[in-house]
Amino acid sequence: MSEVNTAELLIRCLENEGVEYIFGLPGEENLNVLEALKDSSIQFITTRHEQGAAFMADVYGRLTGRAGVCLSTLGPGATNLMTGVADANLDRAPLVAITGQVGTDRMHIESHQYLDLVAMFAPVVERSNCSP
Repeated sequence: MSEVNTAELLIRCLENEGVEYIFGLPGEENLNVLEALKDSSIQFITTRHEQGAAFMADVYGRLTGRAGVCLSTLGPGATNLMTGVADANLDRAPLVAITGQVGTDRMHIESHQYLDLVAMFAPVVERSNCSP
């Protein structure tokens, strides 16, 4: 069995759950995920704004009953998902939001884009986790 990286494992898990689309914007922090999508059945739909990605995932979840998935970069990209994610939660639409985050070696040191996304999303989601 060949070794897989975290992004490849994430994509395999999403495939196993029947995910067909991921809506979002590419960025430095999610490039490994986008690379893993090259060999995947999941189609990446590029949006013009992260809020649009969250609303597209929200509507997909409402229409299909399966989780819509949205992807953003870190910091402001992640906060741009907030409105669409909150709307999905209020309507009980199944949605998974995946964001980038600075490495633990840069948290609280030099990165101006570090935000405590787990705490920020906690009031508008059922579950919020962070994996460095």
